[in-house]
Amino acid sequence: MIQPRTLQFLKNLKKNNQKAWFDANRTVYEVAKADFTSFVQTVIDGLGKKDKTIQHLSAKDCLFRINRDVRFSKDKSPYKTNFGASINVGGKKAMNTAGYYVHLEPGGTFIGGGIYAPNATELRKIRQEIDYYFTAFKKIVTAKKFAAVYGDLDRTKNNVLSRVPKGYEPDNAAAEYLKLKNYVALAPITAAELNSKEIVKKVIACLETLQPLVYFINEAVKE
Repeated sequence: MIQPRTLQFLKNLKKNNQKAWFDANRTVYEVAKADFTSFVQTVIDGLGKKDKTIQHLSAKDCLFRINRDVRFSKDKSPYKTNFGASINVGGKKAMNTAGYYVHLEPGGTFIGGGIYAPNATELRKIRQEIDYYFTAFKKIVTAKKFAAVYGDLDRTKNNVLSRVPKGYEPDNAAAEYLKLKNYVALAPITAAELNSKEIVKKVIACLETLQPLVYFINEAVKE
């Protein structure tokens, strides 16, 4: 389980997002980071028993830096107020491959996976694969376990085109999936679940449910 002091650090950081405060609390940060790192490593070890493609990863390969890139942002807060880890075959630096994600944030913790912000070439490959093998794709995203954990792929307004991409007919059976810009599924984790001794098992089980989607996407982008 995630230690309460780790979440408390993130809460305090949100209230005191300044370098001076962070420097004064660096030791607390290191303890919190170590706790999250241990949690992610346990998840990798468990998930890797089923998904051999991520067995080689260590948590340090997957954790994102807490420092924000503020060069092009109006918000100049120097630090993220969450811990995040991309459990991807290429680690956190992987581009245009699907994987799993763990996001720890007080009041906003979630897990999920898929592919986010693929470039135009990879996005075209994924849509083509969905069009060609829609029966197989639909079986993945409508499976009982998948639906129970994630409901569906992310369909927030900013993730859906107003019409099908060029080259596809509006009445295409896969139209509602071809309109997506990112192919991700997300599931919230409550504070009570975070405090449970069963949280690691739950996270691993939920991410295992995503494996067929991750494999489908990665097969598409390899073509």
